Amino acid sequence: WAVLVAGALMGAGDVIAQQLVEQRGLRGHHCPRTLKMMAIGFCFVGPVVGSWYRILDWLIPGNTKVVAVKKVILDQGGFAPCFLGCFLAVTGAMNGLSVQENWSKIQQDYMDALMTNYCIWPPVQIANFYFVPLQHRLAVVQCVAIIWNCYLSWKANRM
Repeated sequence: WAVLVAGALMGAGDVIAQQLVEQRGLRGHHCPRTLKMMAIGFCFVGPVVGSWYRILDWLIPGNTKVVAVKKVILDQGGFAPCFLGCFLAVTGAMNGLSVQENWSKIQQDYMDALMTNYCIWPPVQIANFYFVPLQHRLAVVQCVAIIWNCYLSWKANRM
């Protein structure tokens, strides 16, 4: 279920990016790009993030305020930087970039994306880790992430 939600919301984020941010219009909408973003959601984002939450809950069990802060520190200090780099690499590869082009694109986009991540995710994750049961965390994140996915789609697909 979480993998399906992740794929659908990655696709929705791309549609929003193309229609509202890039203002492509329906005739200019690039459907293969939306399908690629959905595939990345189904095959990469959903499984990786879902597994990460299970691992994080195993590493730091509980849901007190202190536990939530520890989880956010580990999530945002360790997981988020690695995940974001991998996401940009996967997206570049799916867009047909050569290894050198992909590396250049990652170097161009990574720090800006990471700083934007730090503006959005720490407060969301504090609430998520403190209030939300494990089985619903990925869904909560993906609901908030529709805006994040829009940003990532725009950032990852700018050439």
